[in-house]
Amino acid sequence: MKVTGFVIMIIGLALTIFTTISYFTSRKVLDLGTVEITREEPHYLNWSPFIGLAVMTIGGFILLQARKKQ
Repeated sequence: MKVTGFVIMIIGLALTIFTTISYFTSRKVLDLGTVEITREEPHYLNWSPFIGLAVMTIGGFILLQARKKQ
């Protein structure tokens, strides 16, 4: 239980620090037989840093509950 709480707190910290993930997909723009033109399109996943703080709080709560049971 302690390890689970600690891991959840680390995930929450990462969500607080890194609030955007970007990735690229290829889209075919033109296809003329042997000639093919593609375009890289960026996509972004954004979230609020408060989500990371909430996850850290939940991890801290789990960690405290594990300490109380000992």
